[in-house]
Amino acid sequence: MIYLKTKEEIDIIREGGIILSETLGKLVRQVRPGVGTGELDELAERLIYEAGGRPSFKGYMTEDDIRPFPSSVCLSINQEVVHAPAKPSRDLKEGDILKLDIGLQYRGLYTDMAMTVPVGQISEKAERLIKVTRESLERAVGQTIAGNYISDIGRAVDNRVTADGFTTVKALVGHGVGKHVHEDPRIPNFVDPTLEPTLIRPGMVLALEPMVNAGTDEVALLPDGWTVVTADSSLSAHFEVTVAVTEEGNEVMTPLPKTF
Repeated sequence: MIYLKTKEEIDIIREGGIILSETLGKLVRQVRPGVGTGELDELAERLIYEAGGRPSFKGYMTEDDIRPFPSSVCLSINQEVVHAPAKPSRDLKEGDILKLDIGLQYRGLYTDMAMTVPVGQISEKAERLIKVTRESLERAVGQTIAGNYISDIGRAVDNRVTADGFTTVKALVGHGVGKHVHEDPRIPNFVDPTLEPTLIRPGMVLALEPMVNAGTDEVALLPDGWTVVTADSSLSAHFEVTVAVTEEGNEVMTPLPKTF
């Protein structure tokens, strides 16, 4: 079911989005070789609670999960695409690329965002992967307007990504957000002909999240039941923002931190 949000609900989501963006910015400024993922997670949790919110990932479970998610932030390194728990803590190394995926519940409503950042000096290919993934997100935002279709978002992402020889992950998608952590509609980062056409309407709040691999688009799940990795161990990048669709166009509820 697709939930259309009221103006009052979007106002609350905006407030929560500002908190989430500021929290992520503070985390990003701490990323450097030698820092532990556990440290970053503890900082995020403290900042969220101090701002009057609640981490929406910690304790999260779907019907298919065998255990609740153990941390407040997903901190995925290199070939890890998404959903790597922050603990047990791992120290970041020079040349890594780190994906920080973070969610917030604020006054009963949810926001979600992610970004990929370098750890020290990284390879030219890793830099290009991050740049292309971020640009594909920007193109996705540009298509998120009333009257377009969800497939226009996926087409924009896939066209940008494949132009540079990278691939979009097909097994994972963006999603609606607001009343729940995950809502309809599904938002693939490619054109999925098996999905019914979904018109974008004012009041929709959508989490757009390109996940882009340097190699194959295929992924695998690690034995922890959470961490998704590239099937060929190639690098992967991930960016995400929460976007509200308005009568006039759209508004990014969770702007990416200015620190990157």
